[in-house]
Amino acid sequence: MSFTVAIVGRPNVGKSTLFNRLVGKKLALVDDTPGVTRDRRPGDARLMGLTFTIIDTAGLEEADAESLQGRMRAQTEAAIDEADLSLFVVDAKSGLTPVDTDLAEMLRRRGKPVVLVANKSEARGSDSGFYDAYTLGLGEPTPISAEHGQGMLDLRDAIVAAIGEDRAYPEKEDVAVTDVDIPQAEGDGSDEDEEPVYDDTKPLRVAIVGRPNAGKSTLINRFLGEDRLLTGPEAGITRDSISVEWDWRGRTIKMFDTAGMRRKARVIEKLEKLSVADALRAIRFAETVVIVFDATIPFEKQDLQIVDLVLREGRAAVLAFNKWDMIEDRQAVLADLREKTDRLLPQARGIRAVPISGQTGWGLDKLMQAIIDTDKVWNKRISTARLNRWLETQQVQHPPPAVSGRRIKLKYMTQVKARPPAFMISCTRSDALPESYTRYLINGLRADFDMPSVPIRIHFRSPDNPFEGKKRRT
Repeated sequence: MSFTVAIVGRPNVGKSTLFNRLVGKKLALVDDTPGVTRDRRPGDARLMGLTFTIIDTAGLEEADAESLQGRMRAQTEAAIDEADLSLFVVDAKSGLTPVDTDLAEMLRRRGKPVVLVANKSEARGSDSGFYDAYTLGLGEPTPISAEHGQGMLDLRDAIVAAIGEDRAYPEKEDVAVTDVDIPQAEGDGSDEDEEPVYDDTKPLRVAIVGRPNAGKSTLINRFLGEDRLLTGPEAGITRDSISVEWDWRGRTIKMFDTAGMRRKARVIEKLEKLSVADALRAIRFAETVVIVFDATIPFEKQDLQIVDLVLREGRAAVLAFNKWDMIEDRQAVLADLREKTDRLLPQARGIRAVPISGQTGWGLDKLMQAIIDTDKVWNKRISTARLNRWLETQQVQHPPPAVSGRRIKLKYMTQVKARPPAFMISCTRSDALPESYTRYLINGLRADFDMPSVPIRIHFRSPDNPFEGKKRRT
């Protein structure tokens, strides 16, 4: 992108609505409640042929530096310092407030280009608020409606005038042919039974989930080495699912911080429902999901439900027991956690669990290695020849049960997909095969092919009976 733009303003003037309009997606949560946005969220914006990085920020308010609002203000000021240009959004419908005047003075002191945006200008009676915006001394305001998309051409022209045409439209560099990755067609010159090698250079998407106040944002900040996400002792600070990128041993990691997920019965407010829905979308988009447990109060009912949800979605899961620095008798607690993990999470047999401290950074390298190892299993493919040899051995050791005097025969097995690993077995009378035998096969796959912790799917298929539906001749 050519330059970076920060959207700033007091709460509830439509900053997140404008952010969603510019990125073309509903990435940021939008609600009538003031102060929905708390962290700064970056995105790739496109506006009438103009491309740039846009940053959504929290509403600026005067508050003590140690309070939640004060920490939100610090995040917004960091975004202003990072950006090349600020879009100062005011509400033309409700008019100016003393907070708007203070923010205008703060932006002037920064000495960076500012575009004054009068949002909600389509509303009846917004003319007075629009003309009042001239008194801020930041030049001519640009009237827009972020909700309805009005005034976007004028906004583009104002941004170009403020940043300069050279920055707004940099010359495109020629892309070398060697930089283009041309994928090989499936089955082109390759052995269909060959097991592909894991690509450890591909970017990895990781979602961090858990109950409120488990330390998810603190953990990500420790990975990044900076206070990128808003943290504090208050529960439920994070509302949006914020994505950040960083490198670990040369590999790009895209990590998603999510809102704390409480029990469904306790989620009453509309805003919290939106936050939880955003967290669920992050789980579905991610490849590996880290479920953060509070080591001082682990295995609450909600913890188990979150793990079950992640596995049902087919994601690779890793457990992180956070706040390990607060544990005194670590050996005894670790043994207890291992016993409870095996007993309370039988559907995730072999799941990797790592004790960590997001506050001090202890154990983070082990956690990242567990994430990579789990992702390798999640992407694993097994050749058809190996699977059928294994299936024959399994039937010899433990034959399928006989149903109504007729034994079920497993004929053929192949892997139909990875991410997560899924297999198809051709057999007779698939509808009569008991669930216990399916679990036996899944446990065998885990043990014999080293596939712990990831969900494994097995589908059974019976060949069509050509005589079904035909009457027998007498």
